[in-house]
Amino acid sequence: MTTIGFETHDHTACIKGNIAKVDAQCAKAGLQLTPVRRRVLEILLQEHRAMGAYDLLDLLRDEGLGSQPPVVYRALDFLVSNGFAHKIERLNAFVACTDPTTDHAPTFLVCRSCAIVAETHTELETGSLARTAAAAGFKVERTVLEAEGLCPNCQDTSA
Repeated sequence: MTTIGFETHDHTACIKGNIAKVDAQCAKAGLQLTPVRRRVLEILLQEHRAMGAYDLLDLLRDEGLGSQPPVVYRALDFLVSNGFAHKIERLNAFVACTDPTTDHAPTFLVCRSCAIVAETHTELETGSLARTAAAAGFKVERTVLEAEGLCPNCQDTSA
């Protein structure tokens, strides 16, 4: 998988393609992608950055889709628990999953300047963390890896 987030790409196709994949996954699994869930996912896809629940709630409120925190928290819980979005633990914020159709161990590259988040994958079974854990007799079942630094655009502007 390529790293999504820092490179230039057709953003409209990215959003439409991801929504289509999520629609298909929901239909296959008998899940309901309600209008609020869909809109939260669309916002996360549009932004390509980590967003807090209250940032999302402000946008939903402006669009008449809800004004109470449980509205956005229920939508985020659905999206995260079904692999359509991820929580960036360090920021207590959320991003859309760039590959919602595959089971994977994501690694997040978070720009400390502009807050853009790129997602890439870690080899859970064969990566260096798995080898280190195996040497200690530990089997990794789930990881959340987050790296903070500067994206290519912010590196260019700071130079």
